[in-house]
Amino acid sequence: MAEVVKMPMLGATMQEGTFVNWTKDIGQRVQAGEVIAEVEADKATIEIESPFSGVLVEKLVSAGDVVSVGMPLAHIETANGGAAPAAKPAAIAESAPSASAAKPEPVTASALVAASNAPAEFDPHLPDGVRASPLARRIARERGIDLHAVRGTGPSGRITKADVERFVPTAVQQVAETLSAPAKAPQRVLPSGEGIAHEPVSRMRQRIAARTVESKTTIPHFYLTSEVDMAAALTLRKQINDGLADDEKVTVNDLIVKAVALALRKFPNLNSHFYGDTLVRYQYINIGIAVALPEGGLVNVVARNADQLSISQLAKRNKAMFANVREGKIKPEDIEGATFTVSNLGAYDVEHFQAIISPPEAAILAVGAIKQVPVVVNDEIRIGTRMKLSLSVDHRVSDGAEGALFLKALRELLENPMRLLV
Repeated sequence: MAEVVKMPMLGATMQEGTFVNWTKDIGQRVQAGEVIAEVEADKATIEIESPFSGVLVEKLVSAGDVVSVGMPLAHIETANGGAAPAAKPAAIAESAPSASAAKPEPVTASALVAASNAPAEFDPHLPDGVRASPLARRIARERGIDLHAVRGTGPSGRITKADVERFVPTAVQQVAETLSAPAKAPQRVLPSGEGIAHEPVSRMRQRIAARTVESKTTIPHFYLTSEVDMAAALTLRKQINDGLADDEKVTVNDLIVKAVALALRKFPNLNSHFYGDTLVRYQYINIGIAVALPEGGLVNVVARNADQLSISQLAKRNKAMFANVREGKIKPEDIEGATFTVSNLGAYDVEHFQAIISPPEAAILAVGAIKQVPVVVNDEIRIGTRMKLSLSVDHRVSDGAEGALFLKALRELLENPMRLLV
């Protein structure tokens, strides 16, 4: 039986990429989890693993093709008539477009408004919680339509291109969309002449622009800043790293990620995602870590179940993911599923900044540089080792008091770092 290998999710902000090459030839045997192809997305190369064991019998795409999430890439003939796929998010299979899918039944004019305004069923495993085709998602973005309000007529309630095109918002939705819609940037004439060069905006910068505009125009951010005494944490780090090889050493960021994960256990509300009238609460803690790409831009790698890992395990996994980023090759599982994000600019000697929340997350922590500064202790001025943390929070999800208590818990963990080893 021939199983279909489909394009996996590439993270919350990446819905398509450019197919680069196959690493296996037709007729070759592959194992589940083995890399069979590479796709370029936002200046990083994503390695596509086979979810099946068997023989590669057909390739459906070629180098240079644009491939979107869920698109069939290849057929693999399995030895036993259909081996169980490797563990992958359900959204990959469920959101894939099907060439044999039945066309939606015609919708009568009398039922048009009622049908189009019955919201799609929410599924936390799908992009934005909604089952929709890539084309439907693109059209919805272009027209400013909230897919959560569209009724899907495709298989299993999947939203199709036709569903989006015939969507009629209710009066209440129209008012809400008008109030929340960002002001359009004025159209400006490109300057030209001597000393001026034009450069197309890269796909990475376009995506960053779209996501940050979405975040700042739809999420009511509020910000809280706290200062942490990092002397004890630095001492513990030195003790841990004494005698370890360079590729095994624990970084300050590893300690911070571990502390954030433990603090989130006490504040699960900040480990949730906002989907309109629904909050998705996660029973696991996956910390996204913002990493700068060598050629510009950034990507968030994900430390999965960070609260359950030892410091050494966390450090080892993080180093492996960072190495993939530096080499320009990223596995889909390295960038999927963050529930909370940490952005650390301390290495760039930035003392303090405020980060932009990555939708649909509820918060993000900005980490500054560790500095020696004068502090007052028992009415005396001394030299202290301090680091500033700034928490950006979605006010639709949480309030100032909860954010302050989270920062207090995080500060206590970092100032008493032996708790990170328990």
